Amino acid sequence: MSYRKLFNEQIKDNPLRTKADVKAALEDILEPAMNVLAQQKRAGRFRMSDSGAVYLQDKTEIEGFMRLLWGLGPFFSDERRVYEKPEWFEMVSKGILEGTNPESPDYFGGDLGDYDQLFVEMGALTAYLYETKDYFWDHLSEVQQKRIVDWMDQVNYKVVPKTNWLFFRAMVNQFITDSGYYDRSKQVDDDYAITNTHYLDHGWSYDGYENQIDNYIPFAYQFFTILTVGLTKSTSKQAELLKERAKAFVPSYANWFAADGAALPYGRSLDYRFAQAAFWAAYSYAHVDMPEGYTMGDIKHLLLNNLRWWFKQNIFTTDGLIPIGYSYPNMNFAEGYNGPASAYWALKTFIFFALPDDDEFWQAKESDDFKFEKSKLQPEPRMLVEHSKNGLEVQAFTAGQHSHEHAHGEAKYEKYVYSTTFGFSTPKGSVLLKQGAFDNTLAVSESENFWQTAFKYEDYAEHEDYVYSDWKPYDDVEIKNFVIPHMPWHVRVHKIHTGRTLHLAEGSFSGPEAGLPEQQEIKTDVPNSVFYKTEVGITGIVGYSEKLTAELSTPEPNTNIYFPKTRIPLQSGVVDPGDYVFVSLYLGDRELESLDENGTLIIPTVELADGKVTFKVSDQEFITELAEF
Repeated sequence: MSYRKLFNEQIKDNPLRTKADVKAALEDILEPAMNVLAQQKRAGRFRMSDSGAVYLQDKTEIEGFMRLLWGLGPFFSDERRVYEKPEWFEMVSKGILEGTNPESPDYFGGDLGDYDQLFVEMGALTAYLYETKDYFWDHLSEVQQKRIVDWMDQVNYKVVPKTNWLFFRAMVNQFITDSGYYDRSKQVDDDYAITNTHYLDHGWSYDGYENQIDNYIPFAYQFFTILTVGLTKSTSKQAELLKERAKAFVPSYANWFAADGAALPYGRSLDYRFAQAAFWAAYSYAHVDMPEGYTMGDIKHLLLNNLRWWFKQNIFTTDGLIPIGYSYPNMNFAEGYNGPASAYWALKTFIFFALPDDDEFWQAKESDDFKFEKSKLQPEPRMLVEHSKNGLEVQAFTAGQHSHEHAHGEAKYEKYVYSTTFGFSTPKGSVLLKQGAFDNTLAVSESENFWQTAFKYEDYAEHEDYVYSDWKPYDDVEIKNFVIPHMPWHVRVHKIHTGRTLHLAEGSFSGPEAGLPEQQEIKTDVPNSVFYKTEVGITGIVGYSEKLTAELSTPEPNTNIYFPKTRIPLQSGVVDPGDYVFVSLYLGDRELESLDENGTLIIPTVELADGKVTFKVSDQEFITELAEF
């Protein structure tokens, strides 16, 4: 066994320039897990911890085993690597064969229920069977093959939600059909007929719920469809349609990435981490044609640069395993369906490693420049996406997204802005302000306790230069919100009608608190303002109302997805029943664009009159007319 440092630190220095580099990274991720797998008492199980999920403990362990297949399939797609790691191949083969054998004590189960988690994991098994067909499937007996088929065929007799889960059933049924045991082609067509109705435009779909458009679209809807096309080499009419949608998706999704490789953290399932790059991997694997203005070098850069960013984060435990979390281990923001080893779903991104050595992907020169649009209205995910001057920071200004099924949905979907540099925070509680960690959102309460933020807007709109939303937290309270980007600044206008006394608190971007000398509060002459300079940039707030007071707040630790401990510029106050208009200015500056050549903060001025917002900075002036005001 090769030597690996604590926390898998050596992966941070991997340049990811060659196929050998990619192989080293994949082995760095797999080896600690395979060492644990080798010590498991039951075949086909990977138990790395004991935190709970909405499915039973045994299924969390089966899930863990299956999710390793997302990396092991591409690894063993070349017979040479079967001989390099015969002990891995033997463990996996035994796990699959014992798990699908009804007579084995390690059987995965023949009584799978409706909405069973193992239907999701069948996708990993299916991909593995395609990827290793010549070295695994073709060497099995007819009895062994039929056991695998019959175990997976259970998905056709239970209820599957009409979401991205339909793609797992389609993958399974395509393989069952290709295997020659049963013809499930009609079910494949029927499932695509459903998911086709979810399609919006520019490659985007919604994931079963019309108001929920998140990372599941690139790493599920787009990934699994294009992956299936690549695995089966299908030229059907449906396959061509899926390719066209993937091609249309490239220019849109590319704007979710920053020049440093970070992708926009938005929505649920961020535990899957570098699955953010899975679409680029599947796109390459399926050999989809390039859209106008893009080359294979661009796709390669978006993929590898995201992996480089991720491998520089603290995503590993001391023994090199990947726990629940994002940029560090964090259970606070996890979904109910995140089991201890769920994060290994990210391994599906390594599908591109299955490309042969002479493939165009490996021959193409990775692009040196990063393609992004300074400002891009994306109506399908209901966002106005902005990039900083050099593209190192992405901010998405959202309106109208909503998720009612998942924990912290209000924090993951309905804040005003999400950032690749400053992330976002999920609350630990609602009793105290510090528990809420209310960055980039407005919180309201009837007292100093029990705060709430926007959850399901009454109305919303996205424009080329601002986003609008209407929120009614109580029957007699209405809050109209207008958010106007001027990177790295943005303006928020709240038009409030309240029939009761209302406590308000509104935060800017979170910044890391690490006690470093360069991290400090920036003093200015502007009244009611707070600015905080950190190692990743400057956050700040200017409040233009005397009813709200700005200060630098300290939320509970482990609330932000990027930073274990943060500070948030926050303004708060109390208003009596009546009508109000609040205007405030916010800063989230990665590239220090807000400083002049002497390092002095240049603060814009903002005026609101007759529904028009005038933003002035240096010698520039911008006027935004708020149609819904």
